[in-house]
Amino acid sequence: MSIEISKDARKEAVASIERYFKENMEERIGNIAAGALLNFFLEDIGPVIYNQAVADVQERLQAQVAEVDIEIHEDAFTYWRKFDRAGR
Repeated sequence: MSIEISKDARKEAVASIERYFKENMEERIGNIAAGALLNFFLEDIGPVIYNQAVADVQERLQAQVAEVDIEIHEDAFTYWRKFDRAGR
């Protein structure tokens, strides 16, 4: 599965790469080269970040599911308890 980003996100990412090179590197990078570098990041490094995000979400969801029984648990056979307490 390849990682896809929207056209707007791609445009901003390419502009960000161009700016990074302009401000931090000795040479500038053009629009086409910045797009190619973005493609490399998305294809080669992106899956690592994506997989970590999926693992983080799974962990969080599993923790929430584990707490469902505590949060919404209802005791059974409680009808007579109210009478037992009142009679004492």
